[in-house]
Amino acid sequence: MADVEAYCVKCRAKRPMKDPKEVTVPGKGGERRAMTGTCGVCGTKMFRILGKK
Repeated sequence: MADVEAYCVKCRAKRPMKDPKEVTVPGKGGERRAMTGTCGVCGTKMFRILGKK
């Protein structure tokens, strides 16, 4: 998968995700797509909500 960037709360910067996986989460009007992974620098769990398909 292409490099996915997300905001790392611990580093306080946008970082590329390590081992990103697409998941679905409940949201308004149905389920929403999202990506989850870990920060490549500090190892903190990262989360990013994606747009519609």
